[in-house]
Amino acid sequence: MSPMRDGDTIAAIATPPGNGGVGVIRISGPAAGSVATGLTRKSLPAPRYARYAHFIAADGTVVDSGLLLYFPGPKSFTGEDVVELHGHGGSVVLDMLLRRVLALGARLAEAGEFSRRAFLNNKIDLAQAEAIADLISSGTEQAARAAQQSMQGEFSRQVNELIDELIELRVYIEAAIDFVDEEIDFLGDGVVAQRIARLQDKLAAIARSARQGRLLHDGMTVVLAGKPNAGKSSLLNALAGHEAAIVTEIAGTTRDVLRERIQIDGMPLHVIDTAGLRDSDNPVEQEGIRRARAEIAKADRVLLLIDSTDPDAEPALSELPANASVTRLYNKLDLLGGEPSLVETAAGCEIRLSIKTGAGLDLLKTHLKHSMGFVEGGDGAFAARTRHLRALQLAEQAVANAAAQLQAAAHELVAEELRQAQASLSAITGEFTSDDLLGEIFSSFCIGK
Repeated sequence: MSPMRDGDTIAAIATPPGNGGVGVIRISGPAAGSVATGLTRKSLPAPRYARYAHFIAADGTVVDSGLLLYFPGPKSFTGEDVVELHGHGGSVVLDMLLRRVLALGARLAEAGEFSRRAFLNNKIDLAQAEAIADLISSGTEQAARAAQQSMQGEFSRQVNELIDELIELRVYIEAAIDFVDEEIDFLGDGVVAQRIARLQDKLAAIARSARQGRLLHDGMTVVLAGKPNAGKSSLLNALAGHEAAIVTEIAGTTRDVLRERIQIDGMPLHVIDTAGLRDSDNPVEQEGIRRARAEIAKADRVLLLIDSTDPDAEPALSELPANASVTRLYNKLDLLGGEPSLVETAAGCEIRLSIKTGAGLDLLKTHLKHSMGFVEGGDGAFAARTRHLRALQLAEQAVANAAAQLQAAAHELVAEELRQAQASLSAITGEFTSDDLLGEIFSSFCIGK
């Protein structure tokens, strides 16, 4: 994103592309009011009241008719004067209306520029701005609730509380260092150690909520792997609830990678069916196997399907990446008899099930949720991004280092580690954030936000 041009008035279509009942154009900046009066040839309505109006072209013809709303700054989303035009949702008429708005002195907004202005005008912090984009892209109700939590400022509130505690503790420690000659040992009486321990507990709790929110948004990538005819495509269909993959008795039916996005109790799951792993002279099948191995290398978890009725069906784990998280699924339990089971072994989890009858699928779903630390309901989760999790991780490490330095009586280093923790947390809300990072974050937004 190029640097924002101060004093510009920006405009963009705020509703999704395509035809619909209503289309919205948003205008923000010092000339928003004059653009609106030029467009309607009438005075502005009372703030935050809707008024029906004709939107008029330069030649006096009516481009469209609809509602006009005026939000004078700073009591608006961006903190600037904002006008919204609610017209008909046809793509052609919206484009005509936008061109007229631009001709009256506005310029086309850049991606995320409305939210960026809201951030720069202190209407929202950076975590709240990111939560807006996360709410729009939510794939589940739980993810939407987590994004709403962050958008309303709950994530930022808890982070700011921690920052305040870190500042107070730093002031206490630095004052104690300045009065080191006093008879009372302010740093060795256990008070600082207790406060650091409380900080560690609070950081851990926030990090758990953030990881849960990230999981709700991103989901888990699961790759189905194994030899041909082990039941991979049947499992994909069973998890998806419909016939997403062709299932036949012919080995090697799946040649390409098949992807399905599903939910398990609110946890998004990206399930990838792959070609059977075996030696093959067929160049098409070889390419499918190459793609399968590439997906396995990127997976959060690999479900290795094994035909329980075939003693030679279990592929060697050496064929999989050494760091892969693997769950063995022994399929076709219905042909052998017995009850579904889940066993934790030194080599990982093993589940015995029948994909055909569905016996054991509940065990598998529960295992997938637990393996990613998913908590049903998602209450208290925040919409969090990778950079938030990294910042929390750095803060946790810095506070742990502070505890170690306190044990070693290196008091100046205790204060420095706490300063590092404070800086890491401040990056979450955008108190200290580079322009490059801001550009990267807001460029991922849609134009009208």
